[in-house]
Amino acid sequence: MSGTILKFLLFCFLLLLPFTIFAQSEDTIVLGMSAAFKGPTGGLGSELYRGAMAYFEHINRNGGINGKKILIKAYDDGYNPIPTIKNTIKFIEEDKVFALFNYVGTPTVTRILPILKSNSDRNIYLFFPFTGAMPHRKPPYDEYVFNLRASYEQETGGLVENFLKIGRKKIGYFYQVDAYGRSGWEGVRKTLAKHGLKIVGEATYKRGAKYSDSFVRQVEILKNSGAEAIISVGAYAACAGFIRDARNLGWDVPIANVSFVGSEFMINLLLEEERKTGNVYTKNLINAQVVPSYEDMGLKAVRQYRELMDKYNPQIPADLTDKDYKPLRYSFVSFEGFLNAKVMVEIIKRLGKEPKREKIKETVESIKDLDIGIDEKISFSKTRHQALQKVYYTTYKNGKFVPLNDWSEWKK
Repeated sequence: MSGTILKFLLFCFLLLLPFTIFAQSEDTIVLGMSAAFKGPTGGLGSELYRGAMAYFEHINRNGGINGKKILIKAYDDGYNPIPTIKNTIKFIEEDKVFALFNYVGTPTVTRILPILKSNSDRNIYLFFPFTGAMPHRKPPYDEYVFNLRASYEQETGGLVENFLKIGRKKIGYFYQVDAYGRSGWEGVRKTLAKHGLKIVGEATYKRGAKYSDSFVRQVEILKNSGAEAIISVGAYAACAGFIRDARNLGWDVPIANVSFVGSEFMINLLLEEERKTGNVYTKNLINAQVVPSYEDMGLKAVRQYRELMDKYNPQIPADLTDKDYKPLRYSFVSFEGFLNAKVMVEIIKRLGKEPKREKIKETVESIKDLDIGIDEKISFSKTRHQALQKVYYTTYKNGKFVPLNDWSEWKK
């Protein structure tokens, strides 16, 4: 073959290459997800991803959305702000994702808010982050973020109110010393202040703490404060370690956690400790949740979630997860990811056959009373970028988390 022909063929190949890449992108809608997939909080990103993928897989296998498949491009950030910033810039500049989705954590999300604002001309939005913090729910950043879940102020405020109703007025606070912990602190402080009360004691730990770490010092601080109940705002490894050390020191006050803790991960660490020692660590525990129980088979979304999780058993990309990670069959975290995906699909459907980013904001803000199969309908507006307001309470009994409707067993 002559050099002239070779040059001509190469020219034709290069001419077609951009079209080929563009044509492939026309068949997919890519969402960028930055989360912890490894380490002491890795279960949160892993299960949020799996829950979302169970629904996206269902959509993709049934023709997609107007023929387009939905993909999640995920990067691990280790629950640290700097990698999250780098991942976000990469999503925007290199990957050209359609939207950001399913981010995990307050200290990570709060640091990428200025990036969203500075890219407002590109219509880059963050959908349904796994955090109840306030910075992205208030100006100047609320217009760039859409939230599904209730806030930490609603979760912690509800916990305080319920403790006060049963006579436990001396509330202690154990928390992660960063933006996440401070968000919960604000909710506890505000609610107590309404009743003329203050937090009686505070103890902190640093982000990234492991279950194997000692939390005896924090337990002693709060025990000596006279606290009659504890509200914890932290990650599952640290919160489980705190509970372990509190019970080992004979302190049996009720300890409450917020949704971010990852209830199943926390309880599994404590159950393993029970098997090792013969001691009981899973009593007098309360968990706030922002989605209904995945045991409530009366809800259409729960039935669909369990069916699709079992049918597809979504896998985490091998390079993202720890080798010894064992996925959970069901969890509050993956159910939240599933609901996030359901709403995201509805949004993309409403954007029409050729979804455009510049239409996202007005499209989402027009959603009113959307029924996704739970006990609360979804609504957004120009002034409301948080769809759900309800907080649920659970306690651990008979091997599972059950709804908590009667707090009288902890009456003071």
